[in-house]
Amino acid sequence: ANHLDALVCLGGGGTQKNALQLKQKGLNVLTLPKTIDNDIYMVSRSFGFHTAVDVATQAIKGAHNESEGYPNGIGLIKLMGRHSGFIAATATLAQQDVNFVLIPEVDFDIDGPQGLLTSLEQRLSNRSHAVIVVAEGAGQKFFEHMDERRDASGNIRLNDIGPFLKDAIKTHFAAKQIPLNIKYIDPSYMIRSLPANANDRVFCNFLGRNAVHAGMAGKTDLVIGHWNNHFVHVPMSASAGSPA
Repeated sequence: ANHLDALVCLGGGGTQKNALQLKQKGLNVLTLPKTIDNDIYMVSRSFGFHTAVDVATQAIKGAHNESEGYPNGIGLIKLMGRHSGFIAATATLAQQDVNFVLIPEVDFDIDGPQGLLTSLEQRLSNRSHAVIVVAEGAGQKFFEHMDERRDASGNIRLNDIGPFLKDAIKTHFAAKQIPLNIKYIDPSYMIRSLPANANDRVFCNFLGRNAVHAGMAGKTDLVIGHWNNHFVHVPMSASAGSPA
C-alpha cells in the first residue's frame, strides 16, 4: 500500500523467524542482527553485544569488591543469555576476577565431589572470597520437576537460576556452620536499557548501510552478517530458527 521496495527487520532469533515468514508471504525482507546475547546462527557478532559486555564487566568489578570486603564473601552475578553464554564468558575474559562461570552450553552439578558447592567451599577455604557469574539459561535441569511455562511468543519461560543458586549456597554453608556473606547482583535490565557504546554505534552504522545497499541492489531473503572482518549476506533460511 505504501509502495515499499523492501522491509528491513532488526532483532534477534524471534525477529529472524518472523521475517522469514514475511518473506514466504511474498515480501522483500532483509534483517539485521540486533541482540545482546550474540546468539544468531551463522552471524559472528550482533549489534548490542559489545555494549552488554562493557556493562557486565562493571557488575563483576562491583561483585569482586563486595566479596573481598567480607569474610567468606561471595559475589553472585546473573547475566543475560537464554541459550548462550557469550555475555557471561566474554565479560569474564575481560574482567578476570571471576572464579566460576556457569553457562547453558556446559552442564554442571551443584552437589557431589565435583559439584559447584564443593569447589566453592574449597575456594573460600583457600582465598576467603569468590565471584560467580551465571548466565540466565544455565542450570535449567534443576527445575525439571516444574511445569513448563511459555510467554506470548511461545518461548519457554526460564526459571530463575540466580535466586536458586543463592539459596542453595546459603543452605549448604549453613548446614556446615560456615559463616557466609553472599551478595546477589542482577544487572540485566540496566544492561538492556543503556545506550550503545561507540564500538556498537559504528558497527550498527555499517550494518544499516549494507542492508540499504543490498535492498537497492534488489536482494532479499538475507541477514547482514559479519565474518573475518567482512560484511556478508547470509541466507535467511540458513540462519532463522537455528541455535547459535
